[in-house]
Amino acid sequence: MQRSLFGAGLCGLLALCPGTPADAGDSVELSRFMSNLADPTLDPCTDFYQYACARWLGQNPIPADQGFWTTTSNLKLWNQTVLRETLERASRLEPSPSPAMRQIGDYWTACMDEAGVERAGLGALAADLRRIDGLRSKAALAAEVARLHLSAPNSTGGFNKNDTGTPAALFGFGPTQDFADSTLLVAAIDQGGLGLPGRDYYVSEDPRLQEQRARYQEHVREMFILAGASPEGAARDADAVLGIETALARASMDAVARRDPKKLDNVRTLVQVRAATPSFNWAAYLKAVGAPAARHYIVATPGFLDAVERLIQRESLSHWKAYLRWWALHGRAEVLPKAFVDENFSFYGRVLSGARELRPRWRRCVAYADRDLGEALGQAYVSRALPRSSKEQVEAMVETIEQTLDAQLGRLDWMSPETRAAARAKLRTLENKVGYPARFRDSSQIKVSRTDFLGNVAQATGFEVRRQLAKIGRPVDRAEWSQTPPTINAYCDAQLNSVNFSAGILQPPLFDPSLDLSVNYGAIGVVIGHEVIHGFDDQGRKFDGLGNLRDWWTAEDARRYDERVDCIARQYTRELPWLGIKTNGRFTLGEDTADNGGVHIAFLALQSALRKEGRSLDDVGADGLTARQRFFLSFAFSWCSADRPEAARRHVLTNPHSLPRFRVNNSLANFPAFQESFACKAGSPMSRGADACQVW
Repeated sequence: MQRSLFGAGLCGLLALCPGTPADAGDSVELSRFMSNLADPTLDPCTDFYQYACARWLGQNPIPADQGFWTTTSNLKLWNQTVLRETLERASRLEPSPSPAMRQIGDYWTACMDEAGVERAGLGALAADLRRIDGLRSKAALAAEVARLHLSAPNSTGGFNKNDTGTPAALFGFGPTQDFADSTLLVAAIDQGGLGLPGRDYYVSEDPRLQEQRARYQEHVREMFILAGASPEGAARDADAVLGIETALARASMDAVARRDPKKLDNVRTLVQVRAATPSFNWAAYLKAVGAPAARHYIVATPGFLDAVERLIQRESLSHWKAYLRWWALHGRAEVLPKAFVDENFSFYGRVLSGARELRPRWRRCVAYADRDLGEALGQAYVSRALPRSSKEQVEAMVETIEQTLDAQLGRLDWMSPETRAAARAKLRTLENKVGYPARFRDSSQIKVSRTDFLGNVAQATGFEVRRQLAKIGRPVDRAEWSQTPPTINAYCDAQLNSVNFSAGILQPPLFDPSLDLSVNYGAIGVVIGHEVIHGFDDQGRKFDGLGNLRDWWTAEDARRYDERVDCIARQYTRELPWLGIKTNGRFTLGEDTADNGGVHIAFLALQSALRKEGRSLDDVGADGLTARQRFFLSFAFSWCSADRPEAARRHVLTNPHSLPRFRVNNSLANFPAFQESFACKAGSPMSRGADACQVW
């Protein structure tokens, strides 16, 4: 996944990233297990994804509480089980051995106390709703939006949320690296304010999306009723919410346009921001949210701010009260009493993702603890899940893959010496972060109660928002990570010129130190290659080795590059009749480029690693497979995925990764080494021949 502050967002390499690694005694048999899973009745040269995954798909139905299920879903369960054991142990320790352990233990106790959550009701949120009801003029909107940003989890952070903007009330606000000086954090104002997953959900005429819009409006109405509104008043308010959000969506930049960082680099002074939105009291907002003075602001979508101004002028105070009440409820719906949680799931889980049941309470509490106290919890996780020897083995793989890409850059016949030298210089300054940060953040200032779960979430959220906003105007902390150690994900940050692999992803079936090189390179090796290539995809290539937005390509090399990625964009644009939707190869271009380049570079790196051990790609193992065949099966097996139609449609509309079937088949159909490994003849579906796309 590409992780950068210019809009690619935290949509992880495992965008379906669901997860139990095999037990140590079982994991050594994973290679044989994969070869047994391959369906010998199918032709690997027709549909390799189906060949590698058909048996697994037949043996792994989607659990009722999931919208999809993948080969890494057991890993997620294992990670959550480890974290649950840590949290339960911390909750029982008396006296607690450390403030951090007391924090996570008390947080867990409060979250798991469902009766206590029911007794607390809406808690402080009830006062928030009354205050919103008492607003007397639209001049008070700014301070109220600030309060919502301080109280709703994941509401700030510049451009790091997703490709459509931030899931914050009205707009997103937070720190981001300056495009011209990556060492400095500046303030960013981004589009946001949408309760549906993205712009298309509001503006598309697709009947399915129209139906989901109607269901969303019903959901908003039901939440208002639960909060005490009359059915008639709730219906009016839900209509007002949808009206405001639809206007915000129409003014939002679409996800494809947001992929160009140059379009987001719109520098404004506070005077200019105020001039664009005179009806919004920025002084009151900045004071209430506690943001320091900023030298300048990056306004991702200037037209969006213009729309906010028009909406403030046009919509009545009663409509704005409805919108603010909705976001007060929506931002905390998952942690409220059961009736609110169930209603929230009925729409976001069942309607949008196709899940049949709500996840068990313990799994939700683990996720909340990881979100709110992730580094304190992560320290305990890494001590159990990632031995130093495993960390060092992965670090060595990263080095080998980067050396392989460096050599590959030297062989590219379409790149001039000038651009090649700049690319290699950028690669050699790439920073590798494996497992966990060099130092863990201190969260001791967060006040955690053993009896007030909603209050704990508010404390943790407020602390994190203020911590983020305090960064504005300061130098970038290059040691800080953007995800917690247990996270099953990896990311590239183009503005830090770094690749990051959390301990959570360095587990079976993606990495196992007891397995042979071909299996590990086919799984985590491709992940590593994918992230490294992100630094050179159609977004990453626009940043230099220092992370600044700077064109270091000759005009001719840029033209040749565009020709190659245009090939990929065309290849990944296709109708999906079983979903009634069409994919957009421009939307997924960065991830598709990284998929193709990642499997190519990881394969070449495997060849190099085997050569150092006096072995070759054609060596046959005990499972009857050559090393090259195990590599490709391991790669495909990593992406086996069963998806409900609702989840798959949402994925296509909002996720910048292609569906797993295409991540596997398209990457391999473009790769001659795959065709050689499985004797695929020219003209077979898995052999594109002259129509193959290759960038790196």
